[in-house]
Amino acid sequence: MPTADHHRSHSEGKPWRLCPFWQSGPASSSFSSTQNLQFQSQKSHENGVASKGRSSNKVSSVAKSLLPARRKLRLDPANNLYFPYEPGKQVRSAVRIKNQSNSHVAFKFQTTAPKSCYMRPPGGTLAPGETIIATVFKFVEQPEKNEKPLGQKSKVKFKIMSLKVKEGTDYVPELFDEQKDEVVVERILRVIFLNAERPTPALEKLKHQLAEAEAELEIRKKPQVDTPPKAVGQGMVIDEWKERREKYLARQQVEALDLS
Repeated sequence: MPTADHHRSHSEGKPWRLCPFWQSGPASSSFSSTQNLQFQSQKSHENGVASKGRSSNKVSSVAKSLLPARRKLRLDPANNLYFPYEPGKQVRSAVRIKNQSNSHVAFKFQTTAPKSCYMRPPGGTLAPGETIIATVFKFVEQPEKNEKPLGQKSKVKFKIMSLKVKEGTDYVPELFDEQKDEVVVERILRVIFLNAERPTPALEKLKHQLAEAEAELEIRKKPQVDTPPKAVGQGMVIDEWKERREKYLARQQVEALDLS
């Protein structure tokens, strides 16, 4: 007859098959749900961060597109073109243009009144730091009844555009059509008439700028030092070559006389 000790030793010899609570049915489901919730929470957080990043990038790109482009040119005057008021005559204004960027910049004028206005030069290319004074010509029409144009802003406007170009690029107006996505509107200038018989700081400044523009034009007109001699005569014979040819023929005649 087996004794109690025999039963105890037999039971002690068998390994215990523990069934932890987290392996039971309801407890196991609870743990899985917790894991799923944690995983979903982590994914939601990651998706939220990614969505926030995309949203932030989208907002920054939209904000960047709304911000005005950095101006490459500095104008003086900055907002207006001043003309002496002389009805029935062609008058002049001037604007100083400076390239304040670190690259070469092409500029171009446009006007809402091309039949009565033109610019000199109408466009060009400026190196970094280079300055030019452009002259603007306008025909002043006779005023209508009860019209007081002095000191008033005219309906005529001038637009100055800029385009970054490579060094050595020859200026042609077609550049602004070929690269229209890169064109920047620098300023829109309005026309203001000044009393030509009443001295004002604006009128004196205008006269000074016009004098500078004329001086620059005269310098540009002068031929360069290394310019070759101009051709003259119907046959486009160069003076120096002609002189040498005459001396050569004279020597040939002398030698012919000696031989005879």
